[in-house]
Parts: sequence; structure tokens; C-alpha cells
Amino acid sequence: MARVYLSLGSNVEPLRYLNAALDELRARFGDLTVSPAYRSKSVGFDGTDFVNLAVGLDTELSPEALNDWLHALEDRHGRRRDVPRYSDRTLDVDIVLYDDLVRQGEGHLDIPRKELKHAFVLKPIMDIAPELVHPVNGQTMRALWAAFPAESEPLELQAL
Repeated sequence: MARVYLSLGSNVEPLRYLNAALDELRARFGDLTVSPAYRSKSVGFDGTDFVNLAVGLDTELSPEALNDWLHALEDRHGRRRDVPRYSDRTLDVDIVLYDDLVRQGEGHLDIPRKELKHAFVLKPIMDIAPELVHPVNGQTMRALWAAFPAESEPLELQAL
């Protein structure tokens, strides 16, 4: 079994889609570790605010099989793939960390996920796994968050 950390986000009816995604993740993977949710400005385009959270889970799926399953989850919840990459979305679910795997390259399955440099990914993962060590730089999520210029990407707690 691999320990995996996912980032979930939405800026189109986020409470509806994030809760639906959590329900499906629980049905497929069982017990989840779920972070608080945070509202933040969209990154990469001018859109409505996103709500993001992180999930920790255990899986027997390979990174590729898990990524395929997550894409199908997004598709079931109205994710459009015929629009620019940085645009409004009902659901965005990414593998951020997969055990201590380091894999950069093909497609969008980069592990660790480059978006870990943003508050909307880093803070939720830090909330649920503060002692988790980044497989490339060797720093804990707590240390990475402590060094993060939080005022540069403000987060606001958001109830789900």
C-alpha cells in the first residue's frame, strides 16, 4: 500500500463538488485524512475564488492507475477538458505526493506536484501531515509552511 496525498479544488459550486468527491474517495479508498478547506484567489488565470483541501489515503493502485481513476472522478462531476488548462472548474484532483516517489515528465503526472509551492496546496497538506518529508528537498511540510510567505497567497478557512 502506498500513502498518497491529493489536492482537491473547485471554483464552480465548490461545496457541492468537493463533498461529492470526498464521498466517492471514501467509497473507493476507505478511511481518509481530510484537511480543513481554504478559499483562495485563482492562480494562473482571472477567475472566481477556489476552495481547496488535501486528502491523505492509502492505495494499492499505481500512480498511473490512480491518476486515471481521479480523472474519471473529475469527469463524472462535470470537469471540462475542452477549455484552457487554467480556467474555472467543477473539480480538480491531483496527486501531490505518492510515498517518496519522484517522477517528473510525461503528461501532468508530476510527483511531487509542482503546485506544492503554492499556499492552497502546501497549507492543507501541512495541516494533515506536518512531519511528512518532501522527497526532493528533505524538508518537512511544517518547515516548508513556516518558510512560506503566507501574505503573498492569503487563505481563508472555508466550511464544507
